[in-house]
This record gives sequence, C-alpha cells and structure tokens, in this order.
Amino acid sequence: MKKKLPYFIVLLMTILFVGCSDDDNKNELVPEDPEVVIPGEVLKESYTISRFKVLTINPNLAANSQLTWSVNDSIISETAQLEFISPYAKNYPLTLKVNSNGVVTTYNSTITITKETTTYSKYISNVLDFRPGIGQFTNEIPLYVAGNTEAVVINTAKKALVGSNTTMVSLGSFGGYVVFGFDHTIPNMGGRDFKILGNAFWGSEASESRSGSCEPGIVVVAYDKNKNGVPDEEEWYEIAGSEYFKNTTIKNFSITYHKPDPNKQPVAGIEFWQTDVEYISWEDNLGNTGYKTKNVFHDQSYYPLWIADASYTLKGTKIEDNFYDQSGTGNYWVGKSFEFGYADNAPNNDEASNIDISWAVDKNGNYVKLPGIDFVKVYTGVNQEAGWLGEVSTEVAGAYDLHLK
Repeated sequence: MKKKLPYFIVLLMTILFVGCSDDDNKNELVPEDPEVVIPGEVLKESYTISRFKVLTINPNLAANSQLTWSVNDSIISETAQLEFISPYAKNYPLTLKVNSNGVVTTYNSTITITKETTTYSKYISNVLDFRPGIGQFTNEIPLYVAGNTEAVVINTAKKALVGSNTTMVSLGSFGGYVVFGFDHTIPNMGGRDFKILGNAFWGSEASESRSGSCEPGIVVVAYDKNKNGVPDEEEWYEIAGSEYFKNTTIKNFSITYHKPDPNKQPVAGIEFWQTDVEYISWEDNLGNTGYKTKNVFHDQSYYPLWIADASYTLKGTKIEDNFYDQSGTGNYWVGKSFEFGYADNAPNNDEASNIDISWAVDKNGNYVKLPGIDFVKVYTGVNQEAGWLGEVSTEVAGAYDLHLK
C-alpha cells in the first residue's frame, strides 16, 4: 500500500514547480499567435435592424477561416464580414458555416427586419455637386443668374432634381457631371436597383431599332460606409455598362475647356446654324485639340459663368461616339442606345434606364460586392458634336429607388 505525502509537502512542491517556470514555459502556456481566437460568441441568437439599414456582423473567428453565409440555403456571401440589407420587413434564417483547417462548424441565427420609424423617399433627396461641360444648354438648364456663386448653382440644381416633381439639368459636353444622394441606402438586390431619368426618346424615322436621341452618361456609385451623409471618405465605383470592357472605350480620359474671349471675332461656318466654329477651344490628354461650335439656336455663354478660371478640366471614362448622320446631308442625326448601364441612354419607361448595383467595378475593373449605395454621380460619356443638334450632352431629370414602394 502506497503512503500519501503530507499536505504541507505537496503544497511546497507545487509552489516550487510554479515558481521555477522559465520564459519558454510561459510562452507555451500563453500563446501569442495572432490567429489564435479566444473562445467567445461567434453569432448572436438574433439580430434586429430596420429596412434599408445595413447590418454588419463580424464573427469572432480566426483570420484563416473560410466562411460561407447563407439565408434559406442560398449563399449570400463568403466574406469575413457580413453586410446585410433588405427592403422587406420579415425574418431571415441566417446560417454561417466555418471551415477551419478542414473542420466545418455550423452556426445559426435569425435576422429580423422591421419597418422603419421614419418615412423614406424613393427619390433623390440631395444634390451635392454640379459642374456641366461646355454646352448650348449650359447656363440655361438650370438657369444661371448674374452673380450666382457655385453654391447657388448647386442649390438650383437641387431644386430641379430633388423629389418626385422634377425638371432637368443638362450636363453639357464630355465630363460634365452632377452628384446626388438619397435619404436611405438603396439595397443591392437581385436584378436592377434604381432608375435614372433623362429625356431620351426613340426616333420616329430612325432606320435602326432602339435609336433616336440617346445621350449616354457614365454612372458612378458610392456606399456611405461611415454613415455621415456625405461622400467624403467613400470609394467611388463605376457602373460597368455594356461598353466598359470594349477596346473602343478609353479609361482615365480628360479634357480641358478654355473660356472664350468675348472680344474675339466669331468665325462663321458654312452651315447657317454655325455662328462660331472656333468658339471654345479644348485639348485632351491624348494630344487631340479642337473647338466647340456655337450655334444660332443658343446665344448665351456655353462656358459655366460661375467658373472664374480661364479653363477647367473634366475627367472620366469616354465611350465611343453614338450619333451618326442617317440622312447623309446633315439633316437627320440619330443616336444609338447602348445595351445597358448608362443614364439618358433610353426612354424613362425602358429597362435600359434601370441600373444594377452589381455592375459596379473598382478602379482596376474588378467587380465589387456592395451592400447598397447612397450616392450617384452621372457625367456625359461621349465627346461628340452631332451637327446642328450640337454637342452630345447627358440630361438628368431625377432618379429613384426601384425597391421602395
């Protein structure tokens, strides 16, 4: 039969053993690997958020884990952080599968989407910036009044575009833009998410289908990640329309317009409508130069009068010219509609005026997964003059969320 050691001897041996632990033993007992996760809550039992708000879930997991998020057995994300938004007040069963070194663990939760307590508008709620290119409707749509500052002009554009009872702003030649926002995040759902209104129409005598007066504008979007209501730190993503990946499209194009000399003698053209064919000079970053023509139909300045600088530069993606002289005599110009992804590219009741947020790409042309968008920038995407019709100029007459009923 074995004898038991006296209690005070056992206690003394324990103290000596712990006290003699060296640094190596301490490192073994307290791991410092940054990927070692202290056991904790991975998912809450449930989450609650209102419609059109983004729910962000950051599970407490090792960085090398492979995550699969699903709702009703449909995979919705495979990212480390889930950003979830919905326009529907309902419950969503959430499943998270975590693959860590070949071991799969499943976690379940519920997301409850409630009806918001405030009332959202599906239409534009604010205009944050406006700078048109050179154009026959610049200083007219919207109307410039002598002495107006840039802030006043932006506010005039705001009055034209906010809400359901809108008029229109003209963006002028290439690069002219307007930036607007909504009072909620438009969710990135399956299919097209928002509509941009313009004044495009099909030509009654156009020989090609889906042609007429289509003046395509590039669409750029941003998600208000920091939730401060202004696009300050957010990254902008271009909507990759049907022309984005074609070799006829020029990325990082820029053009500089020069203020016309009011004392310069106009140079009339051979056509009756050409008041001054050397009206406003321009050059681009490809080495091209030229003039914007002044026509007989519009006599005001085509240069934004609130810009005091002798020149200004506009930048963006330039798509190929889409207008052509169908008559061959300069009498009937036709603008072809591109397939998808542009503003003022098709009539307002046409599907081509609707935009899918999932078409957004980063600066390298890679598609991105946005939970939704809060801000939109539209700018004229073509640098072309269509005879007596004047410059190809995108017009914006409003926009609205397709999910908010």
